[in-house]
Amino acid sequence: MSGYVVVGTQWGDEGKGKIVDVLSEKADMIVRFQGGNNAGHTVVVNGEKHILHLLPSGCLHEHAKCIIGPGVVVDPFVLLEELAILESKGMNTEHIYISERAHLIMPYHIKLDQLQEEKAGKNKIGTTKRGIGPCYADKYTRIGLRVHDLVHFEAFKERLAYALALKNEQIVDIYHEEPFDYEEMVQRFADIREKLLPRIIESVNEVNKALDKDQLVLFEGAQAAMLDINYGTYPFVTSSSPTSAGVCEGAGVAPQRLKHIIGVVKAYSTRVGEGPFVTELEDETGAYIREHGGEYGATTGRPRRCGWLDLNVVKHACILNGLTDIVVTKIDVLSGLKELKVCIGYEVNGEVLDYIPSAVEDVASAKPVYKLFTGWDEDITECRSYEELPQACREYLAFIEEFTDTRISLISVGPDRINNIITHELV
Repeated sequence: MSGYVVVGTQWGDEGKGKIVDVLSEKADMIVRFQGGNNAGHTVVVNGEKHILHLLPSGCLHEHAKCIIGPGVVVDPFVLLEELAILESKGMNTEHIYISERAHLIMPYHIKLDQLQEEKAGKNKIGTTKRGIGPCYADKYTRIGLRVHDLVHFEAFKERLAYALALKNEQIVDIYHEEPFDYEEMVQRFADIREKLLPRIIESVNEVNKALDKDQLVLFEGAQAAMLDINYGTYPFVTSSSPTSAGVCEGAGVAPQRLKHIIGVVKAYSTRVGEGPFVTELEDETGAYIREHGGEYGATTGRPRRCGWLDLNVVKHACILNGLTDIVVTKIDVLSGLKELKVCIGYEVNGEVLDYIPSAVEDVASAKPVYKLFTGWDEDITECRSYEELPQACREYLAFIEEFTDTRISLISVGPDRINNIITHELV
């Protein structure tokens, strides 16, 4: 059994959490490979909503081993909070583990994220202020602390002393804020250390052994292609690679292990935070989509910017990820709109581009080239076969397949894990 990957094709919030939850029913292992608690994955089971930030979305399936992988940045206090919430609902969480290679988000990362964003003013990125970027920055400047440092606590204290001295200097000299107290921070981590130790594993060995045994391993990303540090609308991006290539680096597996790469496409587009958004709707239609789709951030609560489906973006994701399958989500939200538009190209300086320009200025100035579709009025949430969908809806879906040259294997027609039309078996 080869590795299965679920990635976002737009700006995140496509509904990856639900799809991972659905596929996890048959999975032996679920591995989160990048990002941190800046993600917000919503899973609805029997009408009950579960919002996960750091935990893999497949964690609601207790039969599968869930691993927070090496490429994830972990706020241990948030992790314990999420585990406690699941346990309060009667769930057993003993199947959830953390890679000892993952980096720790420290309190000073969160503080610096907030201070940097405030100081940036009009140049702000629109981060979640959860410390994600500063933690990844320390990882690559090699002064980060990793989960295994909690095992070797004397090493943790030594590394913390060095890193904290550098961070306090920034906090005091640049931002004129109060420094963190070293002893107090050591104690905070000493207080939670024993709770975390049983969950810490050497995950690379575990994951590759599972693949060797022909087990079904599901790799889950956060965010999406347009927020990729290399290929998104830089600098309005995240600090890691949410693409299928990120699985290799973030989970410790070879590329040939990944045979099934599933891209999740929301039937329209949304974006949170700053950055260009070519198909954005700042009118009644945009408001209709936001309200009917419940487009408010699961992590921040911020209203999401809404717009028409941008297939130029989705095609970009298909190329970057090597998608084998597409899952379309939230198409039920479009019911009731008389006319739909789909972006098939960008007009930049009089030239129509069928790709995403590198320069954020070009994306910001681009005018969408639209193809028009007739809408439908029917409620499709109870549809369970492709044939039950309205003709106009089927035409909309068929064009997505044609334009991206990638088959649609599942259509989500509602928020619950049962609201799906399966056109090709994924697992």
